[in-house]
Amino acid sequence: MLRGVAHSAKDTFTLLLARSQYCNPGLNFSSLWAEVTNRSVLPHSHYTTDTRSREENKKIIKSLYRLSVDIKKIRRLKAWVLFQDVAYVKEIANILREMGADETMIASILERWPEAILCSPAEINSQRALWQLVCQDEKQLIKLIEQFPESFFTTEYHENQKANILFFQELGLKNNIITRFLTSAPSIFYNPVEKNKHTIKTLQRNYLSLGGSDANMKIWILKLLSQNPFILLNTSTAVQKNLEFLQKNDFTNHEVLQLLSKLKGFIFQLTPTTMQKSMLFSKNVFKCSDQELKQLVLKCPALLYYSVPILEERFEGLLKEGISVEQIRETPMVLELTTQIVQYRIKKLSALGYNIKSGTLETLNGTKKDFEVSYGKIQSKKERPMFNPVAPINIED
Repeated sequence: MLRGVAHSAKDTFTLLLARSQYCNPGLNFSSLWAEVTNRSVLPHSHYTTDTRSREENKKIIKSLYRLSVDIKKIRRLKAWVLFQDVAYVKEIANILREMGADETMIASILERWPEAILCSPAEINSQRALWQLVCQDEKQLIKLIEQFPESFFTTEYHENQKANILFFQELGLKNNIITRFLTSAPSIFYNPVEKNKHTIKTLQRNYLSLGGSDANMKIWILKLLSQNPFILLNTSTAVQKNLEFLQKNDFTNHEVLQLLSKLKGFIFQLTPTTMQKSMLFSKNVFKCSDQELKQLVLKCPALLYYSVPILEERFEGLLKEGISVEQIRETPMVLELTTQIVQYRIKKLSALGYNIKSGTLETLNGTKKDFEVSYGKIQSKKERPMFNPVAPINIED
């Protein structure tokens, strides 16, 4: 499975040994995001989706047709909407027009989220007024609706949304951040505001108990929320257990705070079990002590965050490129890159004559922009003509 590895048997055996230390996969990111998404797929649950022995509502079909909506697309994706007895096609279209939407935009919105026509005009006007609390103007609002119709037309949690918007404003979050939450993390607004307040208080209490200062607490909380609003979907018990796990593994209070900042709060979406498996895997691959592992985790939190299958895949990818375990240990941050990105970057560097097997992995690291800078330096160095400062210079008369 690990054919062609230059540093061969020893590194391969090390990886296979580490693989044997876990039984179940770690954190499944696709299922995590699916769970978050499913929490938002609750609108209009009082409507039936059973289309058997029923006929499409011809009035709905006719109204949508007049708006140039692709009805075939709705039949393919959300056919049940067309079978409802009551809909507000004309009314919803008129409200969207009032906000500045043209006919093409209206058709696009209704094609992508046809459930919108099942919202009453009163519900949509209330939602419109609510979102105006954080939008600069209706031009921005209609643009957001066009991009994220599902978020806007989910009206069942209107009161919770309103209470949470006011809470976030009191907390100090800027309106542009709140609008980003409304569109990219709408499920956090479905929580009762007291639940979100309790989670924030738990984070504040832990921040202070870990040695954080009152003066910096507000900035820390706001930054954490801005980076990962989904921490509000976690229970205070889960937050506490994860922090206790780190402390039991000899991370100091300062180091725990450091990890929280580096991981942008995503640590709360892990469990002590998945973190333990990932750490054990890395310990066996690197053949290091607990203290050495702790330093590696502080240097590269991905060793704590990524599940064992992901870490294993990335180790394998690097070893297949002829990179040694020792090189990875010196620059563990390379594990934050997918195998495809690593292969692409190595290919580009090899074209310049750069030997990654004998060079440093630092050239592979970082964002796309970071890599392009490193690549540019190597490229310019290769293309720069040799200059001999002591060579005589001929000056023609």
